[in-house]
Amino acid sequence: MTDAQSTESETELEAPEPAGWRRNVTVFLAGQTVSMFGSMLVQYAVLWYLTLTTKDGVVVALATIFGFAPQALVSIFGGVWADRHNRKFLIVAADSAIAASTLALALLMAAGNNQHWLIFAVLAVRSAGAGIQGPAVSALVPQLVPAKHLLRINGIAASLQGALMLIAPAVAALLYVAMQLEHILMIDVVTAIIGIGMLLTIPVGKVVRASGEQAGYFEDLKEGVKYIWTHAFVRWLLLLFAVVMFFASAPAFLTPLMVVRSFGEEVWKLTALEIAFAIGMTLGGVAVATWGSRFSRMGLILFSLASMGVLTIGLGLSPNLVVFLAVMFFVGLLIPGFSTPSMTVIQEVVEPERHGRVFGFWGIVGAVAMPLGMAVFGPLAQVTTVENVLILAGVLMLVAMAVSLLVPAGRRAVRAARVSTDPLAHGAVKEPEPVA
Repeated sequence: MTDAQSTESETELEAPEPAGWRRNVTVFLAGQTVSMFGSMLVQYAVLWYLTLTTKDGVVVALATIFGFAPQALVSIFGGVWADRHNRKFLIVAADSAIAASTLALALLMAAGNNQHWLIFAVLAVRSAGAGIQGPAVSALVPQLVPAKHLLRINGIAASLQGALMLIAPAVAALLYVAMQLEHILMIDVVTAIIGIGMLLTIPVGKVVRASGEQAGYFEDLKEGVKYIWTHAFVRWLLLLFAVVMFFASAPAFLTPLMVVRSFGEEVWKLTALEIAFAIGMTLGGVAVATWGSRFSRMGLILFSLASMGVLTIGLGLSPNLVVFLAVMFFVGLLIPGFSTPSMTVIQEVVEPERHGRVFGFWGIVGAVAMPLGMAVFGPLAQVTTVENVLILAGVLMLVAMAVSLLVPAGRRAVRAARVSTDPLAHGAVKEPEPVA
């Protein structure tokens, strides 16, 4: 990084805070939290419905594929849209489409249509909406938040998500026992409307490009791909994220199946699984928001990933439900240590006019990697125990992480992790680097 670039970076970090940003961020996080709460109720209810009614790993795998694959396809367009249009209105449009599809499923199920393909179809529509919403939300945050507060705000967002994951399973369990699935779907429609209304009160402008020019759609897409491929650090982080999501699909989606098969079919046990994870994630988000700035971004990322591999093995080796839940708590504790600094470092390194495209590809990676993982691990859980699948996934996660650190970009990441403060302050990962 040149002296001019360093001065520019420091100026950005020390720029005056925009008036009203705390109010806007508070309203934004509150609205997203309300909307997310309804989405989580649907997520848990649908997953439990399919798990308890079929006890079939293939069905769970299909639900995962329909819930993620459309997001991968739409994110290709969603990232470009987020850089070309007002991100607030993209989020509103996506939330509206998701709510409409959920309402349609609720009405169909109320009329007696409960075929699995209807559920898969709505999961696909919701996934497509996430392909638009995800890049827009991630790109909107640095529009609302001053750069020096990004890690803390992202940590708070992770804590709120963890808190919802603590509350939502308990509420979902009560609702699942007391209500039909279609009634739970209606709650999601209401929370989506509330979230949309709150978002509409926030003033958000369209990002102005540094060049002042508006290229064609496919030129934007091509430029985004080229930028990611030639930026060695961003490219390496995306590849690492892909590997992690592939292997993390096993503990993310097969642990309820392990509970049902190995520890019992009671709904409270599934609820306890989600609560243990949520408590860990909530505390992890609080820890990152409070103390995360004392450590390098890459230090947090690498430590969290290595620990997650070990803990995934621990899930498979758990001899009883108590140990299993304890290990799941620590898995949740480490999630913000990976996700929060990963998102923050991209928001800091990448120029605002490219945030949408980069986060669009981030969404594509997650949406493709997890269904691919379940396409492998779901059927595998039908021919062996879930315990064996988890052990295999944990071992492979550690091996893949070790290999990723041997490549040149990986070694640069390790050097960045050794910096005791934010590596960006030292120009460790700011500039795009040539392909290694």
